Amino acid sequence: MTARIAIPDWVGSEAGTRLLTALEAADGHTRLVGGCVRDALTGITAADIDMATVLTPETVMARLAAAGLKAVPTGLAHGTVTAISGPLVAEVTTLRRDLATDGRHAEVAFTDDWKADAARRDFTINALYARLPGGEIDDYFDGQADLAVRRVRFIGDPLQRIAEDHLRILRFFRFSARFADMLDAEGLAACRERANDLMALSRERIAIEMRGLLGVADPVPVLAVMLEAGILRPVLPEINAARLPALTRTIASETAAGEAPDWRRRLAALLPADRAIAEGVAHRLRLSNADRARIGLAVAPADAQPIYAAAWAIGGEALMDRLLIAGRVDDARQLARWERPRLPVSGRDFVARGIGPGPEVAARLALFERKWVAAGFPREPAAVAALVDAALAADA
Repeated sequence: MTARIAIPDWVGSEAGTRLLTALEAADGHTRLVGGCVRDALTGITAADIDMATVLTPETVMARLAAAGLKAVPTGLAHGTVTAISGPLVAEVTTLRRDLATDGRHAEVAFTDDWKADAARRDFTINALYARLPGGEIDDYFDGQADLAVRRVRFIGDPLQRIAEDHLRILRFFRFSARFADMLDAEGLAACRERANDLMALSRERIAIEMRGLLGVADPVPVLAVMLEAGILRPVLPEINAARLPALTRTIASETAAGEAPDWRRRLAALLPADRAIAEGVAHRLRLSNADRARIGLAVAPADAQPIYAAAWAIGGEALMDRLLIAGRVDDARQLARWERPRLPVSGRDFVARGIGPGPEVAARLALFERKWVAAGFPREPAAVAALVDAALAADA
């Protein structure tokens, strides 16, 4: 009996029908591929729609246009067109075979050979195709069997797969953290042998994989193996096994406090408690300025300052990171109930009380703010007025 996936809801929609008809899916010319097939087999609703097709990119674009659908040439050199049908967005890629690879980029030729396309993919569980609208699966390298026993296995020779794309080292661990009960020995040996190849990759690509790995429910077991094998040493030497207990504590705290997992917080848990080092790592990974600042703030220990006063000083998000990394679950729960209040006075209030415009107004306002925070953010007019009086009477 031919294995099938559960048919995604979008397939029977008007937008789905238009898309599949344009791409000749009923004739087997275009099929679902990769993660969306794998996820359907494991009961996960896939976030993305990825398709493989025997149609050339130019034919794909022409057929989409003829059907009144939008086609975006997102990667024509590698055969990828983004197809948009109403609310549906699908990445459609022509079947390929590699002509040349250098570990970072591949030169490809288009083909109509489904098995040749599957053979150039990384892992057996990612080389699954599903025909639509029926959902019948094409599996050329026993990916379904590997998925059933929770094994992530390279297609063919792991060393060859890694030579084609060095990022597959990190992908091996990321997918293993999600879909494997234990690491495939042959794959691990190849990754250990070729770990230095990671130095040839862009740091943006490394950051994407680390984000994915740290976002799984519990990456600690896989990270422990990675660190023991020296996988991260060439590109992230700041992370070592001594920090794994901090990550374990952070994950437990997130669960206990009802906070969503956050890869930036988890990365901070793995780094030394040194803001300069943490921001240096974030800069090296080409993270955004906002992420860089957040990670830099998160690595500092949470001090004994009252929770709401600390949140006012550094922001609720930064404090939540510090509390969860420190395992202070009760304080994290308290912080989750806090809404940042609005400062009840402005510089105009001090000008109205006779302070001349300029630096003294700013100094008096800052003094009021410190007193107001220390008093617990009172809102009552009398309490606020008393604090204004105190700020005016004190040495600014």
